[in-house]
Amino acid sequence: MATRAHILFDTAIGACALVWGPDGIVGAQLPEDDAGRAEARLARRFPGALAAAEHDLPPVITEARARIRALMAGAAVDIADIPLDLSGLDAFAVRVYAVTRAIPRGETLTYGTVAGRIGASKEAARAVGQALGNNPIPILIPCHRVLAARGGTGGFSARGGIDTKFRILAIEQARTENEPPGLFDQLPLAIKPRN
Repeated sequence: MATRAHILFDTAIGACALVWGPDGIVGAQLPEDDAGRAEARLARRFPGALAAAEHDLPPVITEARARIRALMAGAAVDIADIPLDLSGLDAFAVRVYAVTRAIPRGETLTYGTVAGRIGASKEAARAVGQALGNNPIPILIPCHRVLAARGGTGGFSARGGIDTKFRILAIEQARTENEPPGLFDQLPLAIKPRN
């Protein structure tokens, strides 16, 4: 197995991380309260990934970090073109991730809609949710932009769970897939009640 490296960095929502190998970004992590917890979680998820020095960062990592920081600070940045290494992942999950990466900032889809867009029946929504629950590269594969039907939250495996999911959606000023832009879209969103 080729050597992997990682970097921890602060964002507006906490300590995050990127993990990469010779063929691109293979993992991301967010948020954590502090760097120690982030390091411990990284060690469990990506054993053997070495901490990279700032001067050793590949340009793609420097760019990805800058865009993630900007996105989490509320900037309207695009992250869909940052190269990822999805080799070795299940073909179904890769199709789900491709649809999810195409969801623009500020918009959401339901699990059933994602299933339909990959050519599966709406009944495959649960399988879509499982693939997103195993998403190795959150934010760059923006699984937080996928919600349950009828405005339900769905899950979110980052620390803080659905509260973190809605915090990120609020930062992005997101609306549901069938919701037209409203009068108050520029106001910060409140965390929606759990269903």
